[in-house]
Amino acid sequence: MSQNLKSSPSLPWKPWFLMNFLAYIVDASRRPNITVNRRLFNLFDLKSPPSKNPINAVATLDIVVDTSRDLWFRLYTPEKGGGDDVSMPVIFYLHGGGFCYLQANSFSFDRYPSQCEDGIDVLKFVDTTNIERFPSCANLKHCYIVGDNAGGNLAHQVALRATQNNFLKLEIIGLIAIQPLFGGEERTESEIRLHKSTLLPMERTDWMWKALLPKGSNKDHPAVNIFGPNAVDISDVKFPATIVFVGGLDTLQDWQKRYYEGLKKSGKEAYLIEYPNAVHSFYSHPEIP
Repeated sequence: MSQNLKSSPSLPWKPWFLMNFLAYIVDASRRPNITVNRRLFNLFDLKSPPSKNPINAVATLDIVVDTSRDLWFRLYTPEKGGGDDVSMPVIFYLHGGGFCYLQANSFSFDRYPSQCEDGIDVLKFVDTTNIERFPSCANLKHCYIVGDNAGGNLAHQVALRATQNNFLKLEIIGLIAIQPLFGGEERTESEIRLHKSTLLPMERTDWMWKALLPKGSNKDHPAVNIFGPNAVDISDVKFPATIVFVGGLDTLQDWQKRYYEGLKKSGKEAYLIEYPNAVHSFYSHPEIP
């Protein structure tokens, strides 16, 4: 093993405090029976209301897809900046939160595969529905599925399910996985070296996998170990071009790189971008270079 590998980051005080505070609240709200103390977590999970009046040139609107299961999404609409003839791509963003925490304005706790079904149902909804204030310049033939953390994992699952659907207007042309949450039964080198990570120590990710998976499953379930022993063969699937972002101080970087390598071995167009000194969720903190 290289002697130059770092095991602890040097962070500005604000992201260091926020990461440690979030880790404390997550651990305090995790129960031994693999449920979340939602009342406690919600005390610190601040919500952001939608705004029809643009903020930083972007207006937001919450769109209900299915009231029976409280399925909705937040639509971000940029102010027109070039006229109706300007074509803009459409991004479907699946947020992170370890599969158990947060929502589009935060909050939600469901087990696999309901989150994937929610994602594909939103794609179908956008494909077939005339949505209030949906921008005329949005090009549904240029759609990207994007996700960070657990959302990066879900982005893969939703993109895979999307290949089995015949959309009327919508076409997925790319997937962007930002430090996606993958794993497996094996303990990798980065998991062992960075096991005391602030946000993703092994004990916490193990709990999250238990919260995600059906009872009786282990971490080689294809929802966790995408290209593991129980993997779905995607070599003949028309899977979108994918870019994977990895941090050199992220506990799960080895699994993220294996995901990229698995895509390449399956004959898919894939790209890997590495930030050597980046911790997990570094992109959430503008103070980090």
